[in-house]
Amino acid sequence: MEFLESLFGVIGDLTWGWALVPFLVVLGLFFTVASGFVQFKYFFRMFRVLSGRNQSGDPNAISAREALLVSVGGRVGGGNIAGVAVAITLGGPGAVFWMWAIAIVGMATSLVECSLAQLFKEREDEHTFRGGPARTILHGLGQDYKWLAVIYAICLIAAFGIGFPAFQGNTVAGAAADSMGIDRIITGIVLTVGTGFIVYGGIHRIAKACDVIVPIMAFGYIGMALIVIVLNITDIPGVIANIVSSAFGLNEAIGGGMGAAIAHGVRRGLFSNEAGLGSAPNVAAAADVRHPISQGITQSFSVFIDTIVICSCTAFVILLGDVYVPGAEGIDGVALTQQSLVSHLGEWTQYFLTGAVLLFAFSSIIYNYYLGENALTVMTHNPMALHVFRIALMAIVLLGAVAPGATAVFFFSDPMMGILAVVNLLALAMLFPIAKRMIVDFGQQLKAGVERPVLDPEKYADLNIDRSVWTGKVE
Repeated sequence: MEFLESLFGVIGDLTWGWALVPFLVVLGLFFTVASGFVQFKYFFRMFRVLSGRNQSGDPNAISAREALLVSVGGRVGGGNIAGVAVAITLGGPGAVFWMWAIAIVGMATSLVECSLAQLFKEREDEHTFRGGPARTILHGLGQDYKWLAVIYAICLIAAFGIGFPAFQGNTVAGAAADSMGIDRIITGIVLTVGTGFIVYGGIHRIAKACDVIVPIMAFGYIGMALIVIVLNITDIPGVIANIVSSAFGLNEAIGGGMGAAIAHGVRRGLFSNEAGLGSAPNVAAAADVRHPISQGITQSFSVFIDTIVICSCTAFVILLGDVYVPGAEGIDGVALTQQSLVSHLGEWTQYFLTGAVLLFAFSSIIYNYYLGENALTVMTHNPMALHVFRIALMAIVLLGAVAPGATAVFFFSDPMMGILAVVNLLALAMLFPIAKRMIVDFGQQLKAGVERPVLDPEKYADLNIDRSVWTGKVE
């Protein structure tokens, strides 16, 4: 076991330690510039998805809005509550500024990776599609790179399908035990049964569940943060000035100054919005839309919601309170967010936050399940393999909830995520010219007066795309 821990520790150091974060940032900046700052160009168009107008025409298929909510449900998790608090504790208020900066860059990366996943998706049945980085590699780069797709699929299953559900179960059970005294076994059973009910319904039931859960949890948490902001409205300019000045090392209360702010802010942003890691494209490809770029724009919006909106809510709740003391050792993580909220609105808010953690974690678990399922279908279509995976996921969630120490067994999760991110970014770099073609095509149709652009497969006849998906016709 010690050898394995050392091995995965080396893998983690070689990816997250020094190579991956700069790679994500540099590639994101390149996509931003090379795409013509596409995340700014189509920013207001992102909000169209909320009206449900991006649907292709099949009412039984996964809509763009449902895919958005599933991906938001996956991206938004404990990191938005606890992770932001840790980033502020270690990097100071300036970490928030760099978290915003990396989110803006990540919006372009997410648009590119999700648009490519849409283009190369496959039709599974009349109303269902499958896609994601593994299939993008297979159809975009060719069979010579099948080994790369398999490596990606294995890492996705290990990190998102196995490791992270255990941690989410642990987070929920811990929060329920600490704030309400609920025994871990009770929380574990409820969480496991709920997970089983949803995942055995496939992507359609997952989408329907997220269509209910995500708006409740997102609007509830945002609403609570807005109350705090309104009550402290006169302090907002000072907090923003503190964030900006700390970001550039002008406030030295935090050890490491500007370097610490950048390091922790960028890491928090990347871990939270997952842009470039190749997770969200698996869900984005399931949507039935007229043009791949339209879903890319939608997923760019998902990054905005996750980091610019929800992570910022946590940041303002902490920085507007008096619980957090820059440079002082003390509480951090979810406890800092919880106590800050209590200091603003009273003791009852700790129960609200526990409920928010429950919903955030549950939506992340079912999202992680789908990522694992989607990766599994790249390697096998055996129904029994899928059944075994579902049972294993439920057991892992229960184990993580009732035996918090057992989560140490899943030490391989972060290193595996590092590998799949490197694989995904390499594929994106090689396939960006195709994404650029789609961006140009989408823009030309808009200039020609087409309100809702449609992909014409004849323009991409040189590519290995599923013609049953892209007919060029709109019913």
